[in-house]
Amino acid sequence: MKSPLLWFVLNLLAIIAVTAIGPAEKSLGVNVRVVYLHGAWVWAALICILAAAVAGIVGLISRRKSAHYWSLALGRTGLIFWITYLPLSLWAMQTNWNGLFLSEPRWRVAIVFAIGGLVMQIGITLLENPAWASALNVVYTVILTYVLRTTDQVMHPGSPIFGSGAWRIQAYFLILLVLTLLAAWQLARLLYGMKNASRVQATAIE
Repeated sequence: MKSPLLWFVLNLLAIIAVTAIGPAEKSLGVNVRVVYLHGAWVWAALICILAAAVAGIVGLISRRKSAHYWSLALGRTGLIFWITYLPLSLWAMQTNWNGLFLSEPRWRVAIVFAIGGLVMQIGITLLENPAWASALNVVYTVILTYVLRTTDQVMHPGSPIFGSGAWRIQAYFLILLVLTLLAAWQLARLLYGMKNASRVQATAIE
């Protein structure tokens, strides 16, 4: 029961169940459930990316390898959630707008940073120095935050749920977000454990 993989799967099942019973909305009806899920998913991605930067700063200041490895695990978790958020976004567009609005500035930013994040993670793997993971995660987070704050929004409102004034929907979304963050945490634990185990094995061989 301590396995992060098991808890990750259980969290995913809980997310599916909670999404399926999400409250309908007057304009979008039950299709709004996809919006809830895609919103919680992207927020989990952003929180993990921010946590990776914080862990990276701690690692760079303290020079603790464990902090670097946490930065690496959290950064990769954030990227996984960011990339998988893209098909959820397409699903939300199709079900609620009856089409794909790919010229949406936020969508183009998401694509660019998904590709950039993948290239960065490949570079981190090739460098084989955990400190680089921390440094690059900090840079990535700063640039992403700046771009998101300065990017125009056309059909994507800034805070459709928390700006709605519907406390029941807000409470529901917070529950869904907590479940999604728990899933992200279990994935980060899994990635950290894999990296730490490989480091211990390499040390033993040496």
